[in-house]
Amino acid sequence: MLAREEELASELAEVVPLHRDSARNLVHYLGLRSVDLRPLQNQLTWLGLSSLGRSELHVLANLDKVLGILHRLTGQPWQDLSSEEPSGMVSSQALINQNSLNLLGPAPTNRAVRIMVTLPGEAATDPQVAVDLVTAGMDIARINCAHDDADAWQAMAANVRHAAQRAKRPIKILMDLGGPKIRTSALPARPPVLKLKPAKDEMGRAFRAARLHLRPIGSTAMLPDVDACIGVWETWLERLKVGATIEFCDARGAKRHLLVVQRDEQGAIAESLQTAYLTPETVLTAGSASGKKKRTTLVCQIEGTPGALHLKSGDFLLLTKGGYAPPADDEDETAEGRGDIARISCTLPQVIDQVRAGERIWFDDGRIGGVIRQQFHDHLLVEILHARDGGQKLTGDKGINLPDSQLHLPALSEKDVQDLAAVAKLADMVGLSFVQKPADVALLREHLLALGREDMGLVLKIETLQGFENLPELMLAAMATPSAGIMIARGDLAVECGYERLAEVQEEILWCAEAAHMPVIWATQVLESLAKTGLPSRAEISDAGLGVRAECVMLNKGPYITSAIRTLNDILQRMSGHQAKKRPLLRALQAWGGTEQAAALAAKGGARKAVSKN
Repeated sequence: MLAREEELASELAEVVPLHRDSARNLVHYLGLRSVDLRPLQNQLTWLGLSSLGRSELHVLANLDKVLGILHRLTGQPWQDLSSEEPSGMVSSQALINQNSLNLLGPAPTNRAVRIMVTLPGEAATDPQVAVDLVTAGMDIARINCAHDDADAWQAMAANVRHAAQRAKRPIKILMDLGGPKIRTSALPARPPVLKLKPAKDEMGRAFRAARLHLRPIGSTAMLPDVDACIGVWETWLERLKVGATIEFCDARGAKRHLLVVQRDEQGAIAESLQTAYLTPETVLTAGSASGKKKRTTLVCQIEGTPGALHLKSGDFLLLTKGGYAPPADDEDETAEGRGDIARISCTLPQVIDQVRAGERIWFDDGRIGGVIRQQFHDHLLVEILHARDGGQKLTGDKGINLPDSQLHLPALSEKDVQDLAAVAKLADMVGLSFVQKPADVALLREHLLALGREDMGLVLKIETLQGFENLPELMLAAMATPSAGIMIARGDLAVECGYERLAEVQEEILWCAEAAHMPVIWATQVLESLAKTGLPSRAEISDAGLGVRAECVMLNKGPYITSAIRTLNDILQRMSGHQAKKRPLLRALQAWGGTEQAAALAAKGGARKAVSKN
C-alpha cells in the first residue's frame, strides 16, 4: 500500500490539500484490493478479528489495528503506524460527511441520503411543479442539458430557487451536459395515417367512442380527453354545430361517420364507434343537425409518424455516416441485395472509422444488439443477433453503445461548451457525461476556470466501460477541485458492461468512491414504474432500498413523480437505521426484539414446558 503511494506521488501532488488524505486512502485501498484476500479473511474471522471487509473509509488505520492485535496475540513487539495514517476511524467519517455537504448540500434530518429529481420540461412554465417536488421531499434538482434550451433552464432554476426559499431549505441544482452521446439520426417520417379506434369489450362491442379533435390548420391547441387531432379548413370548421354528422370514406374505402359532441373556440370534438383510418386525402362531408345542408373539406393536417425500422434476429443493418453511398471499388460487398438492407445514420459519424469488425454494438438501451461484420469508409454492416421475438422497432434519437470499441471522442461537444455559459450562471454542480479519461476532467476544469466557476462541483457520470476501468484515475483528477462526486449511471453502464455484470460493477464503484471519501449518486430507473404508472414493482422497491449505500438517489421524471419521492423518502428513512454504506448498524429489530415481543416469546416457552411436564 505504501509502495503504491510512492509510485503515484506525481498524481497525488495534483490533488488539492483538502482532498490529499482522501486521495492517499484511495491509493491504499487499491493496493489492499490488488490481491485476493479471501483466505486471509477466513482466518481472521476464525479469530474474531476480521474487519478488512469494512475498511474502505480508513484503510491503513484499519489494517494497522488488525496487525497490532495479531502481534500482541502472538507475543511479538509492534510499532503502530498511526503517524502514517491519512484517515482514522473518526476522521474518515467526518471527511466523507464534509465532502457530501460541500457537493450535495445538507441531508434532511430524518434521513442521511438526499433525493435528486430530474425536472420535466413543464418546470420551466409552471412554477407549481417545482413547489410540488420540493414539498414532496426533493433535495436536489437535476436539469438535463440534452433537452430544452438556455431560456427554459433559466426558468427552471428560478422556479426551483423560489420554491426552496418558500420551503425555507436549501435546494441544490445539478446541470448535466449532454456529452458525446452516440445516437441514431432521425428516419424519414412514415406516410401520415391516423387510426381512430374505439374501446371494445371481449365481444368486440364498442363501449367508449374514439374522440377526435378537429382544429384549424396550424393550431397547436390540444383539448383534454381526446384520442387524436387533425387540422381542417377554418371556414368549414366554423360552421360545425353540436349534433352534426360528418361522413367520409376512410383509407380502406370503408364508409364511416363522426358525431360532433362539443364545439368551442379551439375547435370541435367528434366521436366514432367504428375503427377508421384517416389520411390527408380523406374528404370529410359535414351535414347540419337537420341534414339539409352538406359541406366538404379535406383533412389537411395530420401529425407525421416518426420513421422506424423493424429489426429481428438475423437481419442486417447499415449504420452510415449520413445517407448512403455505394462502396468503393476496392471494398468487398458480400451481402447480396445491399440496396434493400435497412439503414440508419448516427449522430457522431467519426465512430464509423474507429470501430472494427467483430465488435459488439447495441441500440436503444440494449433492446437491440448485434455484431459489426464489415467496416467500410462510410458505413458499417451490422448483423442483428439480439431482438425480442417478432422483432423490435428502432427509431431516431436512440442510444448506440459500442462496449468493445476504443473510441476517441471529444469530452465536450460544441454544444456542451456553449451550454457551459448557462450552467456556470445557474447551477451549483455540473455533470460530465460519458467521462472516460483524466484529460476529460481537466478540459472541463479549464472551461470552468475561464468562466470564473472553478469552485463549481463536478459530478463524474460513469456510464461507459472505459470510464469504469479508469475510475481511480478519474477520481484523482477530480480531486484537483474543491468538491466532486460520482454518479453511477446504470442505464448505459449496464449495456456497456453487460446486465449480468452490473451488480458487481456498481458495488466496486461504491467501494472505490467510499475509499476516496467521495459522495455517490445512485441513478437510473429508480422507482421508474412508480414514477411513470403509479404502481411500483417489488424488484424496484428492493433496488431503491440499496440506494441507502449512496449519499444521493436520483429519480427520473414521470406523471407520478411526487408519489415516487414520498415512497423513496419512506424507504430511505427506514433503511438509514439499518445500514450505512456497506456496514450494518444493528439497530434493534422492532418486529422480534422488543420487550413486549421477548415477554410473549418467554410466555410461549413457559407454556410449552408446562405441557411437556404434564
